[in-house]
Amino acid sequence: MIDLEKIPCFGVAGNFTGHLEQAGEDKDFENVFVKEKNEPKALFPTFIPSKSSLVPDYLKVFPFSSEKIIFPRGEEKIQIEPECAIIFKVERNGSLISNLKAEYFASSNDCSIRKAGAKKISEKKNWGNCSKGLSENLISIDEFSEVGILGDYRIASFLVRGEKVFEYGENSFVKNYNYIWKTLSDWICEKLNFQKDLGPAEEISKYLESVESVEWILVSIGATRYTNFGENNFLLNGDEAVVVLYPDSKYSAEQILQKVKERNFEEKDISVLIQKIVY
Repeated sequence: MIDLEKIPCFGVAGNFTGHLEQAGEDKDFENVFVKEKNEPKALFPTFIPSKSSLVPDYLKVFPFSSEKIIFPRGEEKIQIEPECAIIFKVERNGSLISNLKAEYFASSNDCSIRKAGAKKISEKKNWGNCSKGLSENLISIDEFSEVGILGDYRIASFLVRGEKVFEYGENSFVKNYNYIWKTLSDWICEKLNFQKDLGPAEEISKYLESVESVEWILVSIGATRYTNFGENNFLLNGDEAVVVLYPDSKYSAEQILQKVKERNFEEKDISVLIQKIVY
C-alpha cells in the first residue's frame, strides 16, 4: 500500500485552456517560456516529505484530506480546483528520472488561494493541514492512453451551499487536457529534472535530492475551466466542495448531479471527493 504522506506531490499549472485567465493568474506566467502554445506553464510542488532546509517549511506539511478544507487564516478568496490526480511509479537512470508509469488515478481538489503578490505558485496551494483534497477511491490504471480506462472518464465538480447544488467547473473529459498520456508524463519528467527557479516556478530537482527515496509521486494534472458560477463564487464556511471522476460510457451528467444531491456514491468505478469547508 502506498503511504501518501511519504511521497512528493505536485500540480500542473495551465493544462486546461482558459483556466489561468479565469483564476486571474495568467499574468504570473507572462515571462515563462513554453515551446508550444498549449503547453502547461509549470510543475509546482504541493508537498515534499523532507526535513531539509532547502525545502520551504510550508511544503513539509501534508495538505491532503478526503473530508474537509480548513479555510486559510487571513485570506478571503479560495476556490475549488477540480482535477484528476495520478500516482506515478518513478523510474530512474542514474540521478535523473527517466520514466513515469501511471498506476492509479483519483479525483482531486487542488484548492487555491486567490491573492496577488505570491512569489511562487506553491505559496497559494499549501497553507497547512487540510488545504487540499484527494479521494480515498484510487482506481487502477490499465494503460495510460486514450484506449485505456482513463480515456472514458470525465471530471465534474460542484459546490453545495445549504440545500442548493451548483456546477462549479465545466464537465470535461480527462482526455481533453492540453497535455495528457505520454506527452504529459514526458513533460513532467523534464520538469522534475530540469525546471529552473524562475518567476512562479521552482527548481524541483533540488527538493527531490533531499527526499530519502522517491519511488512514487502524485500529480494533480490541472484544473478544468470554471462555469460562470464557479468563476465568480468563492468558498464559504459550511459549503461542501465536490469533485467527481466518472466513466462517460456508464453515467450521464444528470445522473452524477442526482448522485451529488442524494450523496449516493457506492460505485467502485466512480472516484468522488466531498469536502466540508470549515473555518
